[in-house]
Amino acid sequence: MTATTPTKTKTVLWTAANAAAAANARTQGPDWAATGVSIDSRTLAPGDLFVAIKGPTFDGHGFVASALERGAAACLVSHVPDGVGADAPLLIADDALAGLEDLGRVARLNTAAKVIAVTGSVGKTSTKEMLRACLAAQGPTFATEGSLNNHWGVPLSLSRLPAGVRYGVFELGMNHAGEIGPLSRMTRPDIAIITTVEAVHLEFFASVEGIADAKAEIFEGMSRQGTAILNRDNPHYARLLAAARTQGIGHVLSFGATAGADARLIDLDLSGAGSDVTAEIQGQVVRYTLAIPGRHQALNSLAVLLAVAAAGGDVTAAAATLATLAPVKGRGVRQVVDLPQGGGVTLIDESYNASPVSVAAAAAVLGHIQPAPGGRRVAALGDMLELGADAATLHAGLADTLVAADVAQVYTCGPNMRHLFDRLPAERRGGHAATSADLAPLVVAAVRAGDVIMVKGSAGSRMAKVVDALKALSSSTSALSGS
Repeated sequence: MTATTPTKTKTVLWTAANAAAAANARTQGPDWAATGVSIDSRTLAPGDLFVAIKGPTFDGHGFVASALERGAAACLVSHVPDGVGADAPLLIADDALAGLEDLGRVARLNTAAKVIAVTGSVGKTSTKEMLRACLAAQGPTFATEGSLNNHWGVPLSLSRLPAGVRYGVFELGMNHAGEIGPLSRMTRPDIAIITTVEAVHLEFFASVEGIADAKAEIFEGMSRQGTAILNRDNPHYARLLAAARTQGIGHVLSFGATAGADARLIDLDLSGAGSDVTAEIQGQVVRYTLAIPGRHQALNSLAVLLAVAAAGGDVTAAAATLATLAPVKGRGVRQVVDLPQGGGVTLIDESYNASPVSVAAAAAVLGHIQPAPGGRRVAALGDMLELGADAATLHAGLADTLVAADVAQVYTCGPNMRHLFDRLPAERRGGHAATSADLAPLVVAAVRAGDVIMVKGSAGSRMAKVVDALKALSSSTSALSGS
């Protein structure tokens, strides 16, 4: 078996020699060079180094042969898998995941990029994508793909970091205490953003204050020369500020509508499609359009502009870039779905995840969208997970928010969403089902031309099933028309 020659137009990230040195591993087979790193043989690109991670339900060693057949430059393993020959290009470490972590640490050491890390109860990925866009317009930029923000995703992202970029943007996530600290020490951010602290993952915390402390672990990998960027409007701002100071971080900036914030929201004109923002960024008045709707997104854009400034970028140019953004998949992407009976509905896909604060924010955005004549505002909501003993109360508490947004019909699924459904005025109860699969046909049967429908729920609620069922209506329309 021979090593795959990487595509010439791609940057070589790892050679057999430097990867072996970084991961304290030995090599087998021919020399090789990798232009990417992957932990999934299904999405692996030719030239990638495949890392055979052993997870709770799978062992990547079982996919090594497949990865090599798909064009992997080499595979990082903890043992030679059955069926893989002695001529296969392998990097053999004591532990494959530890080897990946070592690759990430060395990649971080090898770059002079300004590294920005983003965490928070909500808004991490959207904020990371705003940063990616703003910084990429000003210099070579690398950012976490999707939501690779856990103990696998962060070292994987770091291992993909090219040495020559000017900016690196990484998302750090958690649902237990003690998870962000190691990720921060691996990432060693120059700048850290905490978007907000909210009642998320309460199943694993005694209080929201405990969540704030877990988010503050992002400071553990920072030097005294680092910059922390905090939400001044959040009730836990003082706690986070104290944590940053305790960690020795001398430069702390804040954002929000609160007087005294370093990036302060002065005026906000919200619409269903975006926002016109007037802000004061470290004494400079900046006016810009944000192409992603929602007050929460406007506030996070202030954190982005502070981070751009802290990284040495051009704030005015970054503000202009914000007008060009598009929502991230599953986090507000919109499309018009044609109905078989004629007309169409506007579908807002918020199916990636949900918490009380993010559902409230999405409902507020829905409330700013005017349905077409004859249409209604409709919400299809799945259970919000990991809320612990307060789950029933937190679900029911969204009823007033949905009424205030003038959502005419609410469809729900899951045992906890039943509490919300029962709390709603009778005329706003569209229907309830046990699962998203059961809910999907109810929603499909009920939508009518002109509706605006928002679909949201925690990832485990699988609300993408409802999104897919609605999208399929367009396919039905095409089939009926013979196109």
